[in-house]
Amino acid sequence: MSSKISGWSLKRSFRRLGPHSIVKVCVLILLAVSLCLTCCKKSDKESPPAPKEQPKDVNNKSDKTEDAKEEPNASASGRVPLDIKLPKPRFVGTPQNIQGVGNVEKPLGRPRPSFYAPDGTENVAFGKSVTSSDEAPIIGELEMLTDGDKEATDFSYVELGPLRQHVTIDLGGDYNIYAVLFWHYHKQARVYFDVVVQVADDPDFITNVQTIFNNDIDNSSGLGVGKDMHYVETHEGKLIGVDGAEGVRARYVRLYSNGSNADDLNHYIEVEVYGKPAK
Repeated sequence: MSSKISGWSLKRSFRRLGPHSIVKVCVLILLAVSLCLTCCKKSDKESPPAPKEQPKDVNNKSDKTEDAKEEPNASASGRVPLDIKLPKPRFVGTPQNIQGVGNVEKPLGRPRPSFYAPDGTENVAFGKSVTSSDEAPIIGELEMLTDGDKEATDFSYVELGPLRQHVTIDLGGDYNIYAVLFWHYHKQARVYFDVVVQVADDPDFITNVQTIFNNDIDNSSGLGVGKDMHYVETHEGKLIGVDGAEGVRARYVRLYSNGSNADDLNHYIEVEVYGKPAK
């Protein structure tokens, strides 16, 4: 009975509504059904699975820092870093008195990387005899160049005359030379000109002469045009590495200079030659 009454009531309700009202109701019903179906479809969609976390590869090279990179010339078998003792630094900051000097290499901004040489390589210039184109230095004695004192004090350097001068170290025998390290003057920032480093078999530099460094960009010293750059003197000195597994064989080492941006005089504090007796 109740169902009949409900049906009759609905019929009466629809009869009371005008045709336009019935259309509106139908449209609303269709919209409601459409929205329900859309929501259901969205809820049925599965969300994409979360990516699995990859295990970290401790051996992944991309995770290594630059500090872990291999040092220069360290790949050769049997090579070890040279045991270099540096003097105390005497100045810090950017040099201000080298403006106008061209072809100057940029500061590294960090300590110089270790230099690797065959095991047993040592400073074979220590205590060895030194001669010079200026036989009577203005300040100091020539033997100070190989006495082991690298500090930038008033009593640690030798001052030679103006223009081109050179110093020559007799190693006392033939050596396989892997590096030459020297300090001109590091009490203040300076750039020395026409720096040339040569090795030879004889004291007159006639036999087996080899140039291992040359920053004379205009051949003003008459030793040829160099391709190396000027550099600022620091407490690290200037290290010249020699290419090749056996280095370079020689007995005599000669270093040239031609004044600096400070004056025309030439200065040396210490010269070290790293090598092993030639077989």
